[in-house]
Amino acid sequence: MKVGVPKEIKAHEYRVGLTPGAAREYVAAGHGVMIETNAGAGIGATDEDYRAVGATILTSAAEVFASSEMIVMVKEPQPTEWSQLRENQILFTYLHLAPDADQATGLLESGCTAIAYETVTDVHGGLPLLAPMSEVAGRLAIEAAGSALKRSAGGRGLLIGGVPGVQPARIVVIGGGVVGTHAARMAVGLGAEVTIIDRSILRLRELDELFEGRVRTRFSTIDSLEEEVFAADVVIGAVLVPGASAPKLVRRSMLSSMRKRAVLVDVAIDQGGCFETSHPTTHADPTYEVDGVIHYCVANMPGAVPLTSSQALNNATLPFGLALANKGFSAVLENPHLRAGLNVHRGRLTYKAVAESLGLPFSPIEQAAA
Repeated sequence: MKVGVPKEIKAHEYRVGLTPGAAREYVAAGHGVMIETNAGAGIGATDEDYRAVGATILTSAAEVFASSEMIVMVKEPQPTEWSQLRENQILFTYLHLAPDADQATGLLESGCTAIAYETVTDVHGGLPLLAPMSEVAGRLAIEAAGSALKRSAGGRGLLIGGVPGVQPARIVVIGGGVVGTHAARMAVGLGAEVTIIDRSILRLRELDELFEGRVRTRFSTIDSLEEEVFAADVVIGAVLVPGASAPKLVRRSMLSSMRKRAVLVDVAIDQGGCFETSHPTTHADPTYEVDGVIHYCVANMPGAVPLTSSQALNNATLPFGLALANKGFSAVLENPHLRAGLNVHRGRLTYKAVAESLGLPFSPIEQAAA
């Protein structure tokens, strides 16, 4: 199969769909790999690095899209990209379609087969292609919060870990999944006072054992959420409903009761955000203020550390990408975990949660593939 990797064009996105090492695996498996020139520049990979492993360098994204049977990317395609997709072409990347009707329409009209990293599953019921970026984003969330808390950035002027004799920051993590766990780990390591809120008693027990009492755990109710958010210096939104829009757990009416210049970090912004006042921001202009509360809502947080992120992502996506390259759409039909990743096929939405979020018709895979 001819596998193409265009250069990412989303603002301040420096990751790459295939690292040279991953490209080498595709070439070794007998596939042609076409890389847009300078696609790997953000991770320090040159065109010559790709040529050395057998890839072909093309001068434009248009050439990559036109000559490839499968497109491998990192972030969701932008309008100039989805307009170049075509029927029977596979797109393998993060999509986050639930809050993005324009992208969904573009993919449906293209007729392509779009497989979303974030909904591919594994034998344990996990999301193996979402997990590595969730790990990165969770850890970065605390770094982002630390920067936003500085008075020069408009924050409270608070050091996350405090110093002897001075209280540390109170950090509340909403959601005890991968993002929340890694955010809590970083916050605890810096000496913060950390509370994790979740709706699963089983997960709260696991977190209590994992952190050996170094974090507080609370079952999520309206009362507990308000109590913790109102007393927090930092709130990390780490809620995930696979494929669907994130629930709005912190309403605008709550902001007036929060500490002035407290910080909200919405890691769920790719799925629409879990704070009512969230809207996507960029690394160039990451924060804004609403009712005296600082919001950090960068939609591609792992893009700030592209070398780490690209390596981690390629480690996870490689087996699935090779399966698609080896068998084409048959791999989706044969592999239940890739089937779970199928969001769009030949003009139909094939992921129920996405269809429900967008208010569009849902087509089971069997119907869409007929």
